[in-house]
Amino acid sequence: MTFSLNYKSLLWAIAATSFFGTTALATETFKVCADPLNPPYSDKNGNGFENKIAELFAKQLGQKLEYTWFPQRMGFINNTLKAEVDGKEGVYKCDVVMGVPAGYDQTATTEPYYHSTYVLLIAKGRGWDDITDTTQLANLPLEKQEKLHIAMFDRGPGTTWLQYVGLLDQGIPYQTMSGDSENNTAMRIDQDIKAKKIDMVVLWGPLAGYVVAQSPKNTYTQLTMPDNLPGMKFDFSMAMGVRMGDKERKAQLNDLIAKNQAQIQAILAKYNMPLLPIPKAKAEDH
Repeated sequence: MTFSLNYKSLLWAIAATSFFGTTALATETFKVCADPLNPPYSDKNGNGFENKIAELFAKQLGQKLEYTWFPQRMGFINNTLKAEVDGKEGVYKCDVVMGVPAGYDQTATTEPYYHSTYVLLIAKGRGWDDITDTTQLANLPLEKQEKLHIAMFDRGPGTTWLQYVGLLDQGIPYQTMSGDSENNTAMRIDQDIKAKKIDMVVLWGPLAGYVVAQSPKNTYTQLTMPDNLPGMKFDFSMAMGVRMGDKERKAQLNDLIAKNQAQIQAILAKYNMPLLPIPKAKAEDH
């Protein structure tokens, strides 16, 4: 995510296209831009699902896998995908961001390789075990509503939903990009649920999968967010990002995604995330 939808709001100017000619892929290295501490997506030990997919692609291309590490926050694209190697004009630090929203307007994007959704994650044994549908929260008696402690982020559909159902006052605010060098979003949510600072959270699927995986089975209730609310969308397709105009690399990645659908889905399945069918719509090259 995480570019995840909340977790990938990054800025960069459109890169010049003159570099991307017939020799753009003439390299022995598969160069990935990644966060060194961003489970379940990536980490320096190679444990994230984006790491695993990058390893798969590099192996099939017969290339060495190389990372440019930078925290995934504002400035990520400027300091990775768009950044030239010092003293080497037209040579970039890295070439691929392994996870961006399909059609993301700050990079060119490949075809989607997975589709997930936000979920309402509720810790069991806190007095909310009878909640089996998200609509029940809005219909709770006022005195019980006031006991709710729901994590919400500074941007994202979870906060919009809380406002829509009249529970914004019960939200505990979190930043999507905190700048914390020791904990990413999923790690902080896991810690705070265990510390009983919060009891539930509307969380992007891969992050929810990480939180669930850190505890014994049956620790959480995971509820699907409604799909019929005006102006709200909770499910999204994820793709890979390359520099604007890097059409050869985009085509190469699309080929790898198409050829490795089974392997990719097998990797993703190990990370507990909710996966939905990928809609039949092409990602656009902006």
